[in-house]
Amino acid sequence: MKKTYRQKFIFTGFFILLGLIALQIPFTRLLGAGVRFTLYDFIAPTLGVFLTTLPGILTVLIIQLLNFLIHSDAVTGIGSVIRLFPVLFAVFYFNKKRTVNLMIPLLSMFIFVLHPIGRSAWQYSLLWLIPVVAHFFRKNLYLRSLGATFTAHAVGGALWVWAFGLSREMWLALIPQSLMERALMAGGITASYYALVKLFNFLKAKKILPLPAFSS
Repeated sequence: MKKTYRQKFIFTGFFILLGLIALQIPFTRLLGAGVRFTLYDFIAPTLGVFLTTLPGILTVLIIQLLNFLIHSDAVTGIGSVIRLFPVLFAVFYFNKKRTVNLMIPLLSMFIFVLHPIGRSAWQYSLLWLIPVVAHFFRKNLYLRSLGATFTAHAVGGALWVWAFGLSREMWLALIPQSLMERALMAGGITASYYALVKLFNFLKAKKILPLPAFSS
């Protein structure tokens, strides 16, 4: 029993360290896109698979809080706080097929259009039907990843419109950029998951770490 807890502690510690390192590597430098994400955004949604749902969500939250402490000068108000939460829903979506996975983006759409500006830019919220459709095809890893990243996008968008409003024109102008960035992020999540599965199965085969077998 003590050995099992020690193994889980080491495994979780590895992911916290990996997440903190990944947070320092900008997404924009790798893909040339005009978005402000890091490699962490590729890895984080997959952690629920490796650690199970609740430990995965808590680990992701701990990573982000530690990063806030490290870069406290970069915390600039409510926008920084909002960024804490969307990825937690991506972890939840990616980990397992659940009926509630359908409810999260649909509820986000409802919350978005409740806001007067969101209602005037309702077309933007149609993007959040993507994780609803992807839910039924999640055996395809890319579509599962796409659903996860758009679930995070839905939660973030619903919070953002109430925090900052923006304008109808700005929301509508963001539609093609959001499609592009999330398609690229889904590719990154897919590749990261494959890489981590290969790594952990290799470590298990070499008996470096006593891990369960993971399926890609």
